[in-house]
Amino acid sequence: MPHFDRKDLSHFLGRQLIFTYDNGWNYELYIKNENIVDYRIHNGLIGQRWVKSQSVHIARIAAEICKISWTEPTGTNVSIIINLKDNFYQGTIFFPRWILNHPERTRGFQNDNLPLMEFYREAGPTYPIEIIDEFANITFIKDRGIDNEDVINCAANELPADFPNNLV
Repeated sequence: MPHFDRKDLSHFLGRQLIFTYDNGWNYELYIKNENIVDYRIHNGLIGQRWVKSQSVHIARIAAEICKISWTEPTGTNVSIIINLKDNFYQGTIFFPRWILNHPERTRGFQNDNLPLMEFYREAGPTYPIEIIDEFANITFIKDRGIDNEDVINCAANELPADFPNNLV
């Protein structure tokens, strides 16, 4: 039997994380509550994309490790493991082919473009799927509280130059 309550997600909820994948991509994730994340992509294939209220499944794997998985309106599937004790992150992203062919279509605030994302997803092509499987170093962790709408509220290129050092 584990020495932790698998159903207790309180150690993860409300956390804002910034991390850099081994391939150089920079992402930011806010675990808004037990069912929702917001995220912002600072650079990489689909840099300057940001999303609010993405439905997710969160599972506590160990005392300071959780797994978060979701399917995006784009058709992209994501599964990540966050290790808060050792400050690392492992993510697997399953990109449909249309995103590799036209990554610029995903840039911007996804929530304002859901019908368009669904159109692109249905138009495809879906296959072959591109699997990105990378480790990342967590470079910033802060407890921002649950359901804080101010954590991720703009594109990465709109952040102050001293971000995240300017966070209170």
